[in-house]
Formats: sequence, C-alpha cells, structure tokens
Amino acid sequence: MPLPTDAKTIFLGGLFFLAGFAAFYVGRDIVLPIVLAFILKLLLQPVVRTLHRIYVPRPIGAVLTIAVLFGAAFGFGTMISGPAAGWAQKLPSGIPRLEQHLQFLSRPIAVTQQILHQAERATENADDRAKSVVVKGPSFAEMLTDGARTAVGGLFTTILLLFFLLVSGETFLRRLVEILPRFSDKRQAVEIAQQIEHDMSIYLLTISLMNAAVGIATGTVMAICGLGDPVLWGAVAFLLNYVMILGPLVGVIIFVCVGLLSFDQLPLALLPAALYLTIHALEGEFITPMLLAKRFTLNPVMVILSLIFWFWMWGVPGAILAVPILAITKIICDRIRPLMAFGHFLEG
Repeated sequence: MPLPTDAKTIFLGGLFFLAGFAAFYVGRDIVLPIVLAFILKLLLQPVVRTLHRIYVPRPIGAVLTIAVLFGAAFGFGTMISGPAAGWAQKLPSGIPRLEQHLQFLSRPIAVTQQILHQAERATENADDRAKSVVVKGPSFAEMLTDGARTAVGGLFTTILLLFFLLVSGETFLRRLVEILPRFSDKRQAVEIAQQIEHDMSIYLLTISLMNAAVGIATGTVMAICGLGDPVLWGAVAFLLNYVMILGPLVGVIIFVCVGLLSFDQLPLALLPAALYLTIHALEGEFITPMLLAKRFTLNPVMVILSLIFWFWMWGVPGAILAVPILAITKIICDRIRPLMAFGHFLEG
C-alpha cells in the first residue's frame, strides 16, 4: 500500500477535497438529486437490463421501473397519511397525560432554568442604553413553501436524470474505456464499475428487505401490545431503519412518546419502545451483519463520522446516502493503488 510522500501532492489533494465538499454544500439543491439518481440507478439497472434481455426496449423498461418504484412510494405515503393525521389530532388531548408521566423531570428542568437565568443576569451589560437589534427571518409558512418547492424540483430532477441514466446503460463506461490509454486502466475501470453496481444493488436490496421485515415485525408487536394503527408504526420503523444509528434512536424516542400518550401505567407505556429496540438489536447486530459481512466490512467509527458529516451537509437525505457513499468510496479506493491505504483505513 503506497503512501504519498510528496508534501505538495498531499497539500493539493487536501485543497481539492475541501473545494469539492464546499461545492457539494453550496450546490446541495442540485448535487443531492444527482447523487440520489446515481444510487437509484445502481439499484434499478439490473432490472432494466433483465427487461432488455426479454426484448423490452430500454426506454420502456426504464419508464416501467421508475413508475413502479415511485408509484409504490406514493401508495405507501397515501396509506400511512390517514393514521398519521389521526395521531396528530390526538396529540393536543394527550399532552396532559404526557406531562403527568414526565412530572419527575419538572424539578431538574426548573433548577436548570434557574441556573441559566442567574448566569444570564450575571453577564448582562451594565449599560442599559444599548439597543438590541432583532433580525427577522423568514416565517414558517415561507420556509415550508420554499422547502416544498425545493423538494418538488429535486424530485423532478432525480426522476429525469434517473430515466436517462437507465436508458444510456453502459454508454458512459464505454466512452471512459475508449479514452483510457492503457489496457490495464481499461480493465480496472470496468472492474470498478461492475463491482460498484453489483455490490451496491445487493446491499440496497438486502437493506430494503430487512427494513421491510423490521417494519412487519414492529407493526405486529405493536398490535399485540395494544397500540393502535400498527401499519403506521411498521411504516415508521421501515423508513427510520434506512438511517443507520440515528434512525433507530429517533424511533425509540417516538415509541416512548407514543406509549406515554396511549397508556396510563409507566411499564406498559415503555413496552412499545422496548419491543422496537429488541427488534432493531436482533436485526442490526446479528441478521444484517451476517448477510452483508462477506461484502461490506466498514469501520463503525467511519460509518458514524460519515453519518454526522453527510447529515450536516444534506440533512436527512444525506444521512440515508452516507453508508452507500462510504461503501462506493471504499470499493474505488481498494482498486486504485495510490488510494489503497485510505481504503484499508475504511476496513471494518
């Protein structure tokens, strides 16, 4: 594993990556849909290729595949929108019960607020003539409108680019092979592209199936323990499981709050969160690692750092894409000699 020894090369490489990450952050509204389309292309390309082998033209196969994917997502959202709206209506009437369960936290919170208030008074400026300037930001409605406009534009960009990526097939790979000067470089490019597509399609399919199993199991146990709308909670578990570490933590908080809103006795109120945590522990610590251990062995610390970094860069979509991006980076680094040391550092 050769290590770079030229200080100029290291310095310029560091500047290049910093500039690239800055561009990703500033242009996230356009970069994120492109990255998402590329990841979905890795998942759907084998399906389009299979349809092409049975004499279905690539454009028709791409349209059918995209329609099934986003149609299922739309149906999924429609299915859970009704129960979610029902729980949103129950929330105001359940707040007194939630306050009653969390009454033991009122005294520590009051003490903390008192300490902070005293510290604020101690650091106040003695000059009362100073005028405070209040900067008024955008209203909630404006933020919601801008967010919806950005989301719709990003979704349209993703679908459009995904269609052309699926239709083009291996065109870009052929062009890359044609311009590379040496045969070893051509072979290496083909191997990297095939390995990325093969490993990532298997990874995304395996994760989706396991998340569906987690959702079914969660919905079943929630129905058994008496929590209403098991389909909604199964869907919540299914979606949150795509965000490693952070998603299950949010799920535990959600099920704790829902249990406190639904049951009067504290042990029974904590039962949904305990069951969800048990299901996630079995899936995350035993089943999924056993299925993916031969193909993906990533450093857990690097996974956490990747989640934090991409969540800061792109929010929740970045957290969902963090592990695929890290896995693709490792596949590329393992097959390019100057980057092998970094790929070894990502090894689990």
